[in-house]
Amino acid sequence: MRGIYILGIESSCDETAAAVVRSGEELVSDVVFSQIATHQAYGGVVPELASREHLRAIIPVVRKALEDAGKTYETIDAIAVTQGPGLAGSLLVGLSFAKSLAYAANKPLIAVNHLEGHIHAVLLEERQKGKVDLEFPMLALVASGGHTHLYLAENRENGWVYRNIGQTRDDAAGEAFDKVAKLLELGYPGGPTIDFLAPHGNPNAVKFPFAQIKHRDRNPENRHQPEEQRVDFSYSGIKTAALRYVELNGMRATIEQRREVLRNIPRPEPEDYLAHCDKQTLDLVASFQRAVVHDLISKTLSAAEQYGASTLLVTGGVAANSELRATFEREAYLQGLAVYFPSRKLSTDNAAMIAAAAYPRFLQGKFAAAELSAEASLRLA
Repeated sequence: MRGIYILGIESSCDETAAAVVRSGEELVSDVVFSQIATHQAYGGVVPELASREHLRAIIPVVRKALEDAGKTYETIDAIAVTQGPGLAGSLLVGLSFAKSLAYAANKPLIAVNHLEGHIHAVLLEERQKGKVDLEFPMLALVASGGHTHLYLAENRENGWVYRNIGQTRDDAAGEAFDKVAKLLELGYPGGPTIDFLAPHGNPNAVKFPFAQIKHRDRNPENRHQPEEQRVDFSYSGIKTAALRYVELNGMRATIEQRREVLRNIPRPEPEDYLAHCDKQTLDLVASFQRAVVHDLISKTLSAAEQYGASTLLVTGGVAANSELRATFEREAYLQGLAVYFPSRKLSTDNAAMIAAAAYPRFLQGKFAAAELSAEASLRLA
């Protein structure tokens, strides 16, 4: 079947990924090399190690993606790569390889914003299901370990246009999951483990009040723009509240005991963590997850009503959370709002979303120049 075949390359953080997508709507191949084992001992991503692992993995990952797709460097139509945001060293590995490959194979190079990629992960899978006419205006929540953003999105003649109407003022939601998991010695990444443990605890046992964020926007770049009601998030406070709870309730001994037991298990599974969690820990985990989920959902649905959104996209690594998905679906239905998620596989960082996001740019001839460079703090809007 003929179409436009785009090879996508993603290396913004700790996943080395490559994928081939046909015409922005068919996932032909998808390969991801995870670095979890490398960073697990440190409880988070170590940038220098991430860059080194990308250098080691990128060639075999790209070759595997092409092989799985039945394609070669000569038979693909374009190469797409993440320009930012992300870790500077990690981005440079993927970008340098993509630029060299595009030059050697004489193929156009398309730069993609990682955040836009997450949005197109949802669109890609909905197109694969045959749903191509999503209603506008569209509101997208991108929630991951490094980002918590709200965008109004429109598809105009000159391509996709995004308007940022909210974002985290400090820590991202996914970062809060990982940091609380690290505090409680629940491994890395912490999000999946907390998701697994939360149903075993009482989500109403611990109260986590969230700060009321005062507007106006504190970003200096926005101070001279017309005032508008933003929907911002903040998750540094809930991490501090969890730490304070641990200290006030004498949980340090239990945490240390769990650490000593689990350090003898080479690769602990969620069941291993459950077996060594007492009721107090499970209640804390369940209450923490409920609080973050409630904050994300209540603010997002409030923004959807405020801006008259017809469709809601929820994407990024946090979108894989079971409670978040179930609660969003229930509450959005009550509000008469259509909500869509990517599969759990495409919720986390992947290259399929990069190739899919590149397709509209390919049609418009928006190709990257030879001097393209990585932008660790690249903004979408």
